[in-house]
Amino acid sequence: MKYVERYFNQLLPVLAEYQFTNGGSVIAFQVENEYGYADGDKVYLQQLVDLMRNNGIVELLVTADGASTGTSGSLPGVLFQTANFGSDPAASFGVLEQLQPGQPLMCMEFYPGWLDHWSESHHTTDPSVFRSNYEATVSYPGSVNLYMFHGGTNWGFLNGANNGPGDNSGFQPTTTSYDYDAPLSEAGDYTPKYDILRELLAQYNPVKTLTPDPPELVEREVYPTLALDGQLTFNDILSRSIDPITSDTTLSMEQLPINDDSGQSYGYITYRQENIDIAAGSTLTITSHVRDTVMILINGVLISNRLTSSDNLNDFGYWRMEDSTITLTTEDLTGVTLDIVIENFGRVNFGNLYQQFKGLTQDNRVYLNDQELTSWLIYPLQFNKDWINGITDWNPVDLDFGPVFYNATLSLEESEDGYRDTFIDMSAWNKGVVIVNGFVLGRYVFIGPQQTLYLPGPFLQAGDNEIIIFEQFQPAAEVKFSKDAIFSNP
Repeated sequence: MKYVERYFNQLLPVLAEYQFTNGGSVIAFQVENEYGYADGDKVYLQQLVDLMRNNGIVELLVTADGASTGTSGSLPGVLFQTANFGSDPAASFGVLEQLQPGQPLMCMEFYPGWLDHWSESHHTTDPSVFRSNYEATVSYPGSVNLYMFHGGTNWGFLNGANNGPGDNSGFQPTTTSYDYDAPLSEAGDYTPKYDILRELLAQYNPVKTLTPDPPELVEREVYPTLALDGQLTFNDILSRSIDPITSDTTLSMEQLPINDDSGQSYGYITYRQENIDIAAGSTLTITSHVRDTVMILINGVLISNRLTSSDNLNDFGYWRMEDSTITLTTEDLTGVTLDIVIENFGRVNFGNLYQQFKGLTQDNRVYLNDQELTSWLIYPLQFNKDWINGITDWNPVDLDFGPVFYNATLSLEESEDGYRDTFIDMSAWNKGVVIVNGFVLGRYVFIGPQQTLYLPGPFLQAGDNEIIIFEQFQPAAEVKFSKDAIFSNP
């Protein structure tokens, strides 16, 4: 709790000024979210309440959980309970009426759609089903907060994940797109659900108001297809721009002595063995479950399998396998460099939240045949903006198998009206990361369902716009744009 206390002691006095009792607009504070699905530690919840009250928060304190969790995520008589659901409001509100007789009813998260995980089908909810469930909620009567009203984007590496067991085998990384099949799409488009909301809110709002016409949408742009300008191999990137950390043992991202000793939060990490001999038929074993994806390189050449289907997620190099083993070579190798490249594919925000160390963690040991490997060079690949913008001297393109960095240039003339939004179509690529003008848009994975990355117009500038693609496996020959989002079902 010491970190929460340190943060809240700075944050809460600022928020306290905006409370309704101080002339502001804030009428309630949510203390926890869906904690009923976790431990339900009442001491912890009371500590949060005390922190808030001691820092000047006087408004209503609430929690939000699925109704099936009862009071496990709340403090009866202390915290006002709300429910999260997307259907059957009578069931959830019925539970709240039993837990809090005579109290107002509130759905804190009403789901008009759902989020996507990589390798799943794209989630949609029929507008007629949405209408029925939403109308049943507001007519109950109950108050409603939509989650989500406007679809969004998990920029950079900030996508979350779900998890089951603590061993990482149930890890489900969320896509970069958080479109959610919401009433307003990721790109801000009106959908049939938006029209339904306008109609029902006008019908059930007891205070009749004049509803303005919605703003006119600006059509998105399909910018010209771009040829690739240059490439840099993974060895080029490591040798040119990243200073390694030496360690007798492997260190997780979070244990690295960087960023004022706070470690590495996101991106990739490489564990290197130099000048080693590998006999024909040798195997490499990583114990426990990896966190989260792994590529094996020898002298900069990928020798682990490329991602060709969602079935590969059950093989070496992915989180589902425990104590996974790969054969390294069919011939004797002398004095080679062995790289283990690991990706943090997302931090868990629902499910088992414990031990979220990434890279080679305390659970992992690495064996070459029966010999545990020690004495590592460790390279953090964080994709910081200054580092990205410092990548220069690109080599000619020859479309190597990855991991390889590629760049392309979108040249735009000066425009007083700015530049229109677009989507980058990555459906012909395999798996990796897209960066525009030093900003990490997010990930792409060909197994879907997401096939495009949303690029807002304000991210673009007059003149040259540099697009960098870190492709882990197999590149395409060009960069294409799309007017609309593209989803595929695996």
